[in-house]
Amino acid sequence: MIAKDKDSGARLGCIATPHGKIATPAFMPVGTQATVKAMTREELREVKSQIILANTYHLYIRPGHELIGRMGGLHGFMGWDGPILTDSGGFQVFSLGDLCRIREEGVTFQSHLDGSRHFISPEVSIAIQEALGSDIMMCFDECPPSTADYGYVKKSMEMTTRWAARCMKARRRDDQALFGIVQGGRFDELRKESARQLRDLGFDGYALGGLSVGEEKAVMFGVMETCAPVLPEDRPRYVMGIGTPEDLIEAVYRGFDMFDCVMPTRNARNGMLFTSGGTLNIKNARYAEDRSPLDPECDCYVCRNYSRAYLRHLYRAGEILASRFNTYHNLHYYLSLMEQAREAIAEGRFSSFRRDFFERRS
Repeated sequence: MIAKDKDSGARLGCIATPHGKIATPAFMPVGTQATVKAMTREELREVKSQIILANTYHLYIRPGHELIGRMGGLHGFMGWDGPILTDSGGFQVFSLGDLCRIREEGVTFQSHLDGSRHFISPEVSIAIQEALGSDIMMCFDECPPSTADYGYVKKSMEMTTRWAARCMKARRRDDQALFGIVQGGRFDELRKESARQLRDLGFDGYALGGLSVGEEKAVMFGVMETCAPVLPEDRPRYVMGIGTPEDLIEAVYRGFDMFDCVMPTRNARNGMLFTSGGTLNIKNARYAEDRSPLDPECDCYVCRNYSRAYLRHLYRAGEILASRFNTYHNLHYYLSLMEQAREAIAEGRFSSFRRDFFERRS
């Protein structure tokens, strides 16, 4: 941590990795299958992506971590020379529901592609991520449903801690950071205990898992407020899988540093765009003859060069360029928002920045 806002939990930090430094707070574009959909690596640099996220489960299934390892790891395979974070594959495996079986040893599951059977344990997850060569690896954890009862969540959280210890023991490389994942559902007592247990194991960073999975916003923010005081001040704090620009600003306010979500890229492909004044649905007929830029306050390539009318036409015509332009803009918006947040923290005005941000959306 470099600096902290005097009126909130917002923190300014810097994470050093073998492939570069990451200024935090930071948003990580999601590159599930070793690509951020619709974006080239040059465009990712143009929108100032510091780090991208890749998915362990999907890359294990196709094309396989051994192949990627032979190609020089993810950096060599996809031609990206910046930092990469890989998730553990846990969330994707458990989302398969009836197709997976959870045991203390690990998880047996069927591929969503061809139904073939596979087994991932904490040790296997680390081996896959080491072959992928990411800068930051995540521990293998169980992500219980948001509706799970206290008894199930407690057993799941305790197993996640045991799996985290196994992940740490399984590490063979010293050039990759490893983050533990706090679980415990909506139960404050379990979240605190999970955070304490992982803190005592001594990870390079800590994440909150099992959020943005259907719980109320108050519950999500409550979990952040419960866990932040327990986690070490000098280690990165990552909230996995959130979300809206509003979610990011509220998480920064509560002392968290790293975020990822498919929302800016997925929404872009569905015509939902983020602007300084809120969301805009480019499909609406009202934009058919609108000559103005998508966001008059945005300086991205798309807003400098194309009108709302043209972007609407591209979307309605089913042109590939619609996904490319919309994704470019949405990622630029998210990454610029984090840059503005960092500037506000550095200047000691994050609370007023947060207030102005929400007033413009009211």
